[in-house]
Amino acid sequence: MKTLRYSIKIDADRSHVWNTMLEPGKYEQWVKAFSENSGFEGRWEAGATVKFVDPNMGGTKAILEIFEPHNCILAKNVAMITQEGIEETESETARQWIGTTEKYLLSESEGKTILAIEMYTHPSFVEMFDSCWPKALENIKLLSEGQTI
Repeated sequence: MKTLRYSIKIDADRSHVWNTMLEPGKYEQWVKAFSENSGFEGRWEAGATVKFVDPNMGGTKAILEIFEPHNCILAKNVAMITQEGIEETESETARQWIGTTEKYLLSESEGKTILAIEMYTHPSFVEMFDSCWPKALENIKLLSEGQTI
């Protein structure tokens, strides 16, 4: 497994960035960096299960191991979801994916928010994350600063 790190400085306070990341309508805008029609199903709270899906591609199921509003989210992936909506855990790709984590950390410095992402993932996913996370972070920045994507 590999640990990947990405971050961006945003000219907005931490609570505003947090709300922009998770608010329905805005979430779907920034996450397009990963998948055009991606969305989420579930509740944003500690211990909750959340599904991140694109109806045209499938997705993933995660448990929110840490959920500290305006501060930190740690999601642990526990299954992949097929395009048909079926949870899948046995394929080679699913076995590589299960157990990966993504952590969102928000901090403030000089009146700006630092949003840091830490991925703990199988090497086969590094290229995708290296391509998508910088775009996603830029989308969050634009939305948080009141701009359009």
